[in-house]
Amino acid sequence: MSATSPVINLDDVELEQNGPIGDQGSFEARLRPVGQAIGAQKLGSRLVVVPPGKRAWQFHLQHANEEMFVILTGTGTPRYGEERFPLREGDVVAAPPGTGKAHQIVNDSDSELSYLAISTMEQPEVAEYPDSDKIGVIAGAPPGRHPYELFFFTKRESGVDYFEGES
Repeated sequence: MSATSPVINLDDVELEQNGPIGDQGSFEARLRPVGQAIGAQKLGSRLVVVPPGKRAWQFHLQHANEEMFVILTGTGTPRYGEERFPLREGDVVAAPPGTGKAHQIVNDSDSELSYLAISTMEQPEVAEYPDSDKIGVIAGAPPGRHPYELFFFTKRESGVDYFEGES
């Protein structure tokens, strides 16, 4: 078993161009896992770099995992429920689970926004996406660590009654 250094410098982290999400219209980011690279097991973290006018992820809320974002460079605006707040270097944003408030960080500036996204790694995870009225379920691996055994998204209106198909 090889030893993993418990230290990494963010200047040495190589970003994946467009990361796993790619360029999806208003969604684009360069990403790199950080926590996994230094052996973290119960906390996940990623370096996220978002181009001007973009966002990394959809407006969403989690039922299991807590997230925190540390703004490293640039400015932006987090959507937190119906509220908006200005962001700048050094700000820290909390997104606890189970609040019923969705969140999303938007780079509405004319320069890159970079932040460290930190989260617990609980599973299974159930997430809601209010803008698109979707629900997602992730299980079999902590969020952000592949491969998942179950990675399922559906529209809320596609739901069925608890007893449907039962005799």
